[in-house]
Amino acid sequence: MASKTLSPAPLRPLLSQSSQKSLQCLRKRPLQPLSHSNANTQPQPQRRHISAYGYEQAKALTFSQYGEPSGVLSLHSHSISPPHGNLMTLRFLASPINPADINQIQGVYPSKPTFTTALGTADPIAVAGNEGVAEILALGDAAKNEGFKRGDWVIMKGPGFGTWRTHASATSKDVIKLGDDARRGITAIQAGTVSINPCTAYRMLGDFVKLEEGEWVIQNGANSGVGRAAIQLAKTWGLKTINVIRAREDDKDALKQNLIDIGADVVITDAELQSQGIKDMAAEWTSGGREPIRLALNCVNGKPATAMAKLLAPHSHFVTYGAMSKQPLTIPASMLIFKDIHFHGFWVSKWAEWHPEEKKRTVEHVLDLTRRGEFRDMPFEEIAWEWETKGEELIQAVKGTLEGYRKGKGVFVFGKT
Repeated sequence: MASKTLSPAPLRPLLSQSSQKSLQCLRKRPLQPLSHSNANTQPQPQRRHISAYGYEQAKALTFSQYGEPSGVLSLHSHSISPPHGNLMTLRFLASPINPADINQIQGVYPSKPTFTTALGTADPIAVAGNEGVAEILALGDAAKNEGFKRGDWVIMKGPGFGTWRTHASATSKDVIKLGDDARRGITAIQAGTVSINPCTAYRMLGDFVKLEEGEWVIQNGANSGVGRAAIQLAKTWGLKTINVIRAREDDKDALKQNLIDIGADVVITDAELQSQGIKDMAAEWTSGGREPIRLALNCVNGKPATAMAKLLAPHSHFVTYGAMSKQPLTIPASMLIFKDIHFHGFWVSKWAEWHPEEKKRTVEHVLDLTRRGEFRDMPFEEIAWEWETKGEELIQAVKGTLEGYRKGKGVFVFGKT
């Protein structure tokens, strides 16, 4: 029967402490265009905007009502008082622009932001953005007693905090600390983009069915952040992948080769997936069906998703984590009755809320794979955010992501703020 299951148990080994100790020491570096060779260069001096009374000066992309980003976003300036108790003052280093962030601004995402007057406005406003990494600038005694210190890097524990800003006041319960070993050799962009897409792929590959080395996974949306992460993690764990992309006239062959280069075994278009010969092709890939396809990852829905489900072996699992086509997921009764296919839903934000410690371990494992060269970042486009950067420039960058005008994920990279 159909089910919706989220399992907290990791099925992949995490890095042992002994192997972590052998890694090189961290040296801070500037926020440069993403490159592994830049990971250990020295940082540029950061200008601090602090008043004579110790208040941190901050800027944030905010909105007071839901709507299209270009119509409701504005750059808001405010002050942050010195922290006490379990409070801490954060300076953001890198914050990506994810599709879910856009949906949240539009008011159509299940997770809602926090509207507040705490930023010095008469009417409540919310800060946009859900993912990012920040550095602790100052903290109260209670936060220190919980193991935090100045200079620590932290990521958000859950959605709705608001990460498109230069600085923030947070409590120790709002964040997850990245340990010194987890930070070592990692850029701010890598740390700031690890908690959603890679974590989603990681958990879906491990939490719904225990796959043995050499078994097959099929997924659509293969060029998405989650899709690219799933390809690489599957390769690392000895799994084989069939990857479905949209049929593009201009760059189809180049995209196929790019995914093969990062570890994909088979790449096909959604048109090929729905062709009459797909079962014969699948049989050829899987040694005549002797190597079953036991897991499907779906972020598209519609007819292509149903076609993908038909390739699954009996008793397999089909996990849905998105609906890019905005079409319903149609499940033939025969898949439930005669093939015993199990259909699940997965939302990484809710999973992280339920399992914060597991999120921390997953993040640190992915960062370790990155450090060892077993996990590569997806293409990014850095969006510089300096203290003098105009709000119009930042809002235009968000609009560019919404309209698909860049080849990589847009990431706000904070400079002299």
